[in-house]
Amino acid sequence: MHLLVINSGSSSIKFSVFAAANKTPQSRYEGEVSGIGSGHATFAFHNIAHPDRKPATAVKADDPIKAIGKVVDAVSAPGIPAIDTVGYRVVHPGAKLDRHVRITDEVLRDLDEAVIFAPLHDPSAIKIIRETMKRFPNVPHFACFDTVFHHTMPEVATAYAIPDKYRAQGVRRYGFHGLSCESIVEQIRTANEPIPHRMVIAHLGSGCSVTALIDGASVDTSMGLTPTGGVVMGTRPGDLDPGLVLYLLRAMTGDRTQAFSAVETLLNHDSGIAALSGLPNDMRSTREAAASGNPRAQFAIDVFTRSVRKTIGSFSWLLGGLDAIVFTGGIGEHDARSRDEIVSGLNTLGVQMDPVLNNAEKRSAQSDIHCISVSESKTRILLIPAKEDWMIATHVQHMLSNERPRF
Repeated sequence: MHLLVINSGSSSIKFSVFAAANKTPQSRYEGEVSGIGSGHATFAFHNIAHPDRKPATAVKADDPIKAIGKVVDAVSAPGIPAIDTVGYRVVHPGAKLDRHVRITDEVLRDLDEAVIFAPLHDPSAIKIIRETMKRFPNVPHFACFDTVFHHTMPEVATAYAIPDKYRAQGVRRYGFHGLSCESIVEQIRTANEPIPHRMVIAHLGSGCSVTALIDGASVDTSMGLTPTGGVVMGTRPGDLDPGLVLYLLRAMTGDRTQAFSAVETLLNHDSGIAALSGLPNDMRSTREAAASGNPRAQFAIDVFTRSVRKTIGSFSWLLGGLDAIVFTGGIGEHDARSRDEIVSGLNTLGVQMDPVLNNAEKRSAQSDIHCISVSESKTRILLIPAKEDWMIATHVQHMLSNERPRF
């Protein structure tokens, strides 16, 4: 049996073909459509068993429908195993869906209603689901949600101090990057290592969040009702004074609808590190600009690393100390400078990084779990890749086997 996993973002689609196995699904093919709608989209697809990867090629992908068409064509090509089921990453399930599910007409209606919670992510994901279901009409389709892992958070962590009628409508802290966090816990578990009792996972990429865990279960996280809040991100501001949003609405010209749309665009696309630096949303180029003496770029980095450090510090207080900090995501895994600057402010908590291990360009291929703290550090610092696609494939395999998905 072969599972197609589709992990879509606002301008990209990552996809993988997994072979079902007794213990855990095994990835066979991986690919990505990037730059959807930019006029400069690229497509890449390769067999995991072949180390020589073809470079990404330019394609026409003006919208999610055309992009997913490229994906379906690639995985339907001669020589590729027939797809038996499809699993999707969906950022926000809304107030009605509380677990990973097989997609039905009712589920699609619930997802349409959930768009109000995640207008940046859910609309394109729903379009992709509908189109893929048309292209694979005779196989089961499943939705896996980024919020489910955080259902272990206590109500005191999820409640907003607002009137009950809004809380009854589903207005609460949901938390995101749950599939990433769960993949971290599962990788530690499958490596037969003990799960750290008090752990923080810093998922740092274009979107960023920090999650506090006790014995592998989420107890608090930086993101809330939507993926816009929390720590500073690539184009999102993180936490704001609610009065600032009202100020922005009042300051916008035009009618109410135009003002609302303009503020929504500002908060999701025109804020964060990119707004502070005045540069495109790319940490590598921001780092290069800062090294060349660009003060705005350095300021943006300082604001970002401070926000992450502050959140980790607050979670250390909440948990009564830290046994492990895990870095994951594009920045978390690959930007040694960011890791160093975040951790350097946590020395008073007994967190000590090994600079040689942190800056190592090559790491052991025997394990995806890499420790970069010194031996005497009270808190272990770990690098572990986010494996959202693998986690989705795992849940889909369990659901196909009529087992309740683990979360």
